[in-house]
Amino acid sequence: MIDLAIKVAVNALALLAAANFVPEFKLSFQNNPADWVKIALIALLFALVNSYIKPIVKTLAMPIGFLTMGLVAFVINAAMLLGTAWIVNQAKGGLDIAFTLGGYPPHWSYEAIGCAVVASIVISIVSTVLSLVLVPRRMFGL
Repeated sequence: MIDLAIKVAVNALALLAAANFVPEFKLSFQNNPADWVKIALIALLFALVNSYIKPIVKTLAMPIGFLTMGLVAFVINAAMLLGTAWIVNQAKGGLDIAFTLGGYPPHWSYEAIGCAVVASIVISIVSTVLSLVLVPRRMFGL
């Protein structure tokens, strides 16, 4: 349970970092408690997508990963981020959350794909650094 809470907190901080650094990455955020709950929900959803869907997609894309020497991982990470944005948009009526990547959803474009790739790189860097800082025991195999 603690690992899930740490993963959600790391994902929330990584999503906020991507929202600050990537120009077309829009995440509605103001400094009130209700918006922090919204970001925590998006981070939880992103953690669940990365925990359950991403391993299946990576396994299916393994032959392509060998051919591209692992570069398909960027595409998979971007697809998981776009999938999370789509799921959040589907639940938008009840949650009132604005989360878009280059105008997606509702508009699919090359900007959305480019934004998702750049945002996934930022999210990967931030989450890796934060995970190493917050959970140093994994680095030593304990």
